[in-house]
Amino acid sequence: MRGPSPAVCSLTPVDVTDATFEEEVLGADLPVIVDFWAPWCRPCRAIEPILEEIASAHPDRVKLVRINLDENLGVPSRYDVLSLPTVMLFTAGEPRETLVGPHSRGRYEKAFGPYLV
Repeated sequence: MRGPSPAVCSLTPVDVTDATFEEEVLGADLPVIVDFWAPWCRPCRAIEPILEEIASAHPDRVKLVRINLDENLGVPSRYDVLSLPTVMLFTAGEPRETLVGPHSRGRYEKAFGPYLV
C-alpha cells in the first residue's frame, strides 16, 4: 500500500520565538518560509495548509517555521511586520520575499519557487 503523495501530505511548521529565531531562521542552511501569525487571525489559519503543502512538496529544499505575534514582538518589529498574515522567505540569513495578506498556493509558489530549486 502506498502512502500519501508529497502533494497532499503536510509538513508541520516549527514554532520559533524571538529567542530561537536567529538559530532556526537566520542560521539555517536551507531557505526558510516564516509564517507570522496569531491564534485569533482567521486568514492565518486559512493559509497554513497551503504553506505546509509547499514545504512538503520540497522537503529537502525548504524549512517552514511560524512565529506567534502575540507572544513575540521583537522579530516582527525588526522586519516591519504590521499586518497578518505576513509570510517571508529567508535565505542566507536575509529576507528575500515578503507576501502580506492571504494568497493562493500559486502566488506563494511563484514568489518562493526561484529559491526552492
